[in-house]
Amino acid sequence: MKKIAVFTSGGDSPGMNACIRAVVRAACHYNIEVVGIRRGYKGMINDDFVPMNAKSVSYILHKGGTILGSARSDEFRTAAGRKKAYTNLKKHGIEGIVAIGGDGTFTGAHVFMQEYPDIAIVGTPGTIDNDLFGTDFTIGYDTAINTAMEAIDKIKDTADSHDRLFFVEVMGRDVGFIATRAGIAAGAKAILIPESKTNIDELVNLLLDNAAKKKMSNIVVVAEGDDEGGAMDIAKKVKAKTNIFDIRVTILGHMQRGGSPSCMDRVLASRVGVAAVTALKEGKKGIMLGQTHRSISETPFEKAIKHNQKMSAELEVLAKILAY
Repeated sequence: MKKIAVFTSGGDSPGMNACIRAVVRAACHYNIEVVGIRRGYKGMINDDFVPMNAKSVSYILHKGGTILGSARSDEFRTAAGRKKAYTNLKKHGIEGIVAIGGDGTFTGAHVFMQEYPDIAIVGTPGTIDNDLFGTDFTIGYDTAINTAMEAIDKIKDTADSHDRLFFVEVMGRDVGFIATRAGIAAGAKAILIPESKTNIDELVNLLLDNAAKKKMSNIVVVAEGDDEGGAMDIAKKVKAKTNIFDIRVTILGHMQRGGSPSCMDRVLASRVGVAAVTALKEGKKGIMLGQTHRSISETPFEKAIKHNQKMSAELEVLAKILAY
C-alpha cells in the first residue's frame, strides 16, 4: 500500500478530526502517502483531493466538526457517479481509503467495492447516534451525551426555580441512546425513545403522581424519533389532558454535534484511526474498525449496516427505577 485517502461523510461528530489526524500520522509512520477528500463522496466525484502530512493535521485534535467537511451525495448513489469517483481515485493513484462515518457511509463503501474491488476501503464509526453494530461506542457519542446532560442540568435549575415541566428534545431519529444515557445522568422523570412505545396516559399519570407529592418541576427527555412525535408534539398532548403544569419545551438540536470532543472520543478516534491504516497496510478491506470490550474489533461492512446496535434493556429499567 503506497497511497491512501481519508474522508468524512454523513453527519459530523466530535472526534472526526482526531480520527483524521490519527489516519494521517499513522500513514506517515508507515511511509504511506495520504490525501484527504473534501466533502465525502461528493468530493470523490468532483475530484476535490488535497495532499496531507503530519503538519497539516496539527492543532485539530481538540476541534469539533471535520476539517475535510461532509456532504450528502445523491450522485454517488448512481453507477455513473461511482464510476466518476473511481476514475478520480485511479488518477490520483489511490489504493486504499479510510471512510469515517456511519451507516450510509459504509453502505456506499460496500456497494463501491463490489463494483471496483481493486480499491480497498475500511471504515471507522463516526456518528453521535451510537447505532452501529460492531463497536461499543462510536466517535462523537460520548461528547454528545455530555453536551446533552450539561444542557439538561442547566434547564433543571430553571425548572426547579419556577416549578415548571420541561420537555427536552435530543437527537435520535431512529435510536434512543443519547436520550437514555443523558436522561439517566441528568435525573429525568421520564425518557421517551423510538425503541419503546410511548403511552401518553401513562406519562400524564406519572407526572400527576409527582405533582401529588408536591413536586411540580420535572424533566422529560424526548428522542426526536419517538413514536408520539417530538417534544413539541408530546407537550401539546400532555397539556390537552391536564392543565396543572407550567410547560416549556427545549430542543437541543445541532448543538449536540458540535464542541470540543471529550477525552474518551479523542482516544477512541485515535485508536480506530491508527487501526484502520494498519488494516489497509495488512491487505484488509470491507471492514469497520471499532472498539469492543476495550479492544479493537473488526466487523464486515455488510454486518455493521444490517444489524443496528440494540438498546440495553437494563438501562431502560434503570431509568424507570431511578425516576421513582
